[in-house]
Amino acid sequence: MENNIAQKLTALTTILALPFALGAFVLAWAPAQQFYLSDPTYDGFVQPRSISKLVETTQDSTVTVFCDYGVEKYTQGTAFAVQLEHSQGKEYKTTLLTNHHVIEKCLDNDKKIYVLALVGKETEAIIDRVDVENDLAVLVTTLEIENLYFSNYKPNPGYWIAAVGSADGYEGSVAFGNVLNMDKYELLITAPLSNGNSGGPLIDNEGNVVGVNTKTPIGSDYQYNLSMSLDALCLKIMECENDVYWELED
Repeated sequence: MENNIAQKLTALTTILALPFALGAFVLAWAPAQQFYLSDPTYDGFVQPRSISKLVETTQDSTVTVFCDYGVEKYTQGTAFAVQLEHSQGKEYKTTLLTNHHVIEKCLDNDKKIYVLALVGKETEAIIDRVDVENDLAVLVTTLEIENLYFSNYKPNPGYWIAAVGSADGYEGSVAFGNVLNMDKYELLITAPLSNGNSGGPLIDNEGNVVGVNTKTPIGSDYQYNLSMSLDALCLKIMECENDVYWELED
């Protein structure tokens, strides 16, 4: 008799405790699920669900650029593959975007440009067109790498971004940050940039390009860096409807 009473009390305790246990589980589970439910496709403020995959894909489409204008002296920067038309011949399989200042010393025909993929060998590249005023340039090369895609939405202040390039010569360097703000053609970003980052891609949380990393403002009071926006590409690098890449807001 006593055993039956004890068993009934144990069962009753278990039944009463079960809702509390389920409630605690739901409370602990909800924030974790919210992380996965935050879709970068619809929310530019959140970090990507798989940063490692995004970084790897971007690195594979990014190259180091060497402007070899002397045995002891050369400039170094970054470029990345995109789908852009060029006029240099079908043998040049890949079109690259970079900064003008990365290759300006090689505008003379006797000075060669080489690009180096993260895992690969040096391949010669040639200049297709430049936009000096906005510090942009297009290169073409026989090196075959996958293209990155341009973002369809304008990056608002606070959006998550990543800068990929050869910071101080360290190939495949990655820095994370946010968009502080933007003017007509420049993005203000918190991601650190160094010498060698110039010309590298600035990507959003879907791995799409929103800008071309350009420079760090001179002066100790600045706490941001600059990237040329896709709208700047519409001035001379590519044709855009209404001369802007992103649609104008009403």
